[in-house]
Amino acid sequence: MRAVILDAYTTNPGDLSWEWLGEFADEYTVYDRTAPDEIEARTRDCEIVITNKTRLMAPQLDALTTTKYIGLLSTGFDAVDTAYAKKLGIPVCNIPAYSTGGVAQLTFALTLEFTNRVALHDAAVKAGEWQKNGNFCFWKSDLRELGGKTFGIVGYGRIGHAVARIADAFGMHVLCRTAHPEKYPDAPVEFVTLDELLSRSDFVSLHCPCTAETTGMVNETFLRKMKPTAFLINTSRGAVVDENALRQALDDGVIAGCGVDVLSTEPPRDDNPIACHEKAIVTPHVAWAAFETRERLMGICRDNLRAFFAGKPINVVNA
Repeated sequence: MRAVILDAYTTNPGDLSWEWLGEFADEYTVYDRTAPDEIEARTRDCEIVITNKTRLMAPQLDALTTTKYIGLLSTGFDAVDTAYAKKLGIPVCNIPAYSTGGVAQLTFALTLEFTNRVALHDAAVKAGEWQKNGNFCFWKSDLRELGGKTFGIVGYGRIGHAVARIADAFGMHVLCRTAHPEKYPDAPVEFVTLDELLSRSDFVSLHCPCTAETTGMVNETFLRKMKPTAFLINTSRGAVVDENALRQALDDGVIAGCGVDVLSTEPPRDDNPIACHEKAIVTPHVAWAAFETRERLMGICRDNLRAFFAGKPINVVNA
């Protein structure tokens, strides 16, 4: 039995072990990255193929003549033509619900940058500004408390739930827009329309999947419904936001700023509209990258393989 991991580096740059793969394969090979023209050679004679973002579309899948199982190192499965894999009899298994805590945590790391400006003040101290100021304290920007502010959540899945709990712990009033509020009769949030959420919230946080309906949802109309003092937070998917519209809104003062962990193209091109904007805080898709989160991801990947070899596959996205 042979196994290959096509793009291991992002999931595990070296601080975790792949040795557990020996439980399922007599021989396994781990590649940090795999170019499209390397896929066929690297997957030859492999029964197990594991990928994150290396795309396995119909032409690549046709070359997987010995493959019995494709494992994803992600929740999203758009990197694989799952329908075609099903025709070939190859199950594709993803990693669901592993990053809830990490994404919720980063949501508030971004939020707190706008209220406490930690990075700004740390840089000022390192530049000698506090020493030269002469006062026992000083601040370079407006500072705010979260308590009493209104936090709007678009989407109320696992991550939306976790974010709502944190916002509540800060003493914030939590609004939520979800398609089925009747499912959550005891939720500690106020369910409202999207328009009401945008008009009332001091922070608007996106926690919705990227679908045909939500792609480009955050457009000029959406942004102009927000308060001019409000901040947009996006830790969901970059394509949910029209980045040119967001850039214009930041330039024109339509909203006060944005904090995003995701962009429409990753890594961003040099001409990305918001990556270097002074009113934007941008992190390089790291909400899921905490050690514990990645450790959990790899544990689920291992569980998926165990279930497959036991004849009871789980987390199959093309069943």
